[in-house]
Amino acid sequence: MPVPAAAVFERLRSFAAVDTTQDHATRAITEVFTGETLGRVPVGTAADVSTAITKARASQAEWAARTPKQRAEVLDRYRALVIENRDYLMDVIQAETGKARWAAQEEVMGLFLAARYFSRIAPKVLAAQSVPGAFPLLNRASVRAVPKGVVGVIAPWNYPMLLAVGDSIPALMAGNAVVVKPDSQTPYSALANAELFARAGLPADLFAVVTGPGTVVGTAIVDDCDYLMFTGSSATGRTLAEQCGRRLIGFSAELGGKNPMIITRGSDLDKAAKAAVRACFSNAGQLCISIERMYVERAVADEFTRKFTAAVRAAKLGAAYDFSTDIGSLISEAQLETVTKHVADAVSKGAKVLAGGGARPDLGPLFFEPTVLSEVTDAMECCRNETFGPLVSIYPVDSVEEAISRANDTEYGLNASVWAGSRAEGERIAGQLHAGTVNIDEGYAPAWGSTGAPMGGMGISGVGRRHGPDGLLKFTEPQSIVVTRFLNLDAPPFVPQEIWQPFLMTIARSLRFLPGR
Repeated sequence: MPVPAAAVFERLRSFAAVDTTQDHATRAITEVFTGETLGRVPVGTAADVSTAITKARASQAEWAARTPKQRAEVLDRYRALVIENRDYLMDVIQAETGKARWAAQEEVMGLFLAARYFSRIAPKVLAAQSVPGAFPLLNRASVRAVPKGVVGVIAPWNYPMLLAVGDSIPALMAGNAVVVKPDSQTPYSALANAELFARAGLPADLFAVVTGPGTVVGTAIVDDCDYLMFTGSSATGRTLAEQCGRRLIGFSAELGGKNPMIITRGSDLDKAAKAAVRACFSNAGQLCISIERMYVERAVADEFTRKFTAAVRAAKLGAAYDFSTDIGSLISEAQLETVTKHVADAVSKGAKVLAGGGARPDLGPLFFEPTVLSEVTDAMECCRNETFGPLVSIYPVDSVEEAISRANDTEYGLNASVWAGSRAEGERIAGQLHAGTVNIDEGYAPAWGSTGAPMGGMGISGVGRRHGPDGLLKFTEPQSIVVTRFLNLDAPPFVPQEIWQPFLMTIARSLRFLPGR
């Protein structure tokens, strides 16, 4: 399939929430595979953000007044459009990111899985819940889930459709408006979904995409939104958390990872080696939950290493708008430079290259071979720091206990993978790992795709969770409403306080015998 025509990107540009009557600067967006220009998008300003949020607030009031079932009907229409337009959406993702098509398909699948899950659970999860009142019969208490208002989403470039729109879906389902700042390298993925939302009947201005730099657009969103969802580096996450803290607004983030895989004796090495290629090199390793460290029991380390490196060498690297390649391109010169430096640093300090190790300019300007290292030490940059590229290190260990200890020896705690001789052993190991998600007999996709299960990080890998009921309720405020009937807490005119107050205490003490107390 060819890259979408220039007219497509010009049409998508019109969905940016930027005042086109003003003389804005524009930014060229390039096709990663070739470096050629796809189109240009306006560079938004703080004024554009202010206008988008003002319009979003006005639209949100009507949207919040709808029932969850009515909001779900819109998201169901959106989900149908995602499925209908899946090839087109994958083309846009690939053009902007350079990833292989199967990795682009992961994003599209994530969108319709999220839309389906949250539209199904929302009517029940968002329904008012009855709870015991202070005094039986006199008080009736209920808890409502009230939308935050305007949710800001600052999205990254690596999964620009799933992480911009996938986080917006539960926010919208909860009754909020959303203002998105896509990464400046990948705006079209968010804009393509703004068009689909409009076609699905989402009210105008409820989902606004403001294109522009993070220092301007991102800062303005943080300064004015009612809740912030961020995906990106741990360093930037800290800064945004501080800014949100000063405003006393809620904040959720998925941040960096240095994710481990453990392979024990008795595990299926053929299956583990094949799956590990996907786990390590999806989107050329530019994935927060991809594997960068592999701890293998020494008894099977040589055999696994042979099988894994053979599978890595057999993986097809290239640029194609179809499923004929396994691994795509890096997205930018900055990413290429980081991977190149990490490999060169490790090799200069004694690491051994088992597979890959170099750039592939013959395939495109930003391709780098999937690379496997051994004999990596703490003195090397790639040992503890996230590479965020096609680089993984193998570490033989003497025991499962050592593997667990070394896997946990990190500030990060996002994702982990376990391959063991039995399910029971795998679950035992998983329960000892300091990670928000653990995949047994897989790398990352099943945990991500289990939308009913919370997904997020421990340590410096994140705050809060996406997916599951928590991923919906975090975009709401719990509001307690308590109705008093018959009598309030004032003493009746004919009862003196010295009798009334001990009477209230007696009733309160007796409530311990009732359910829910």
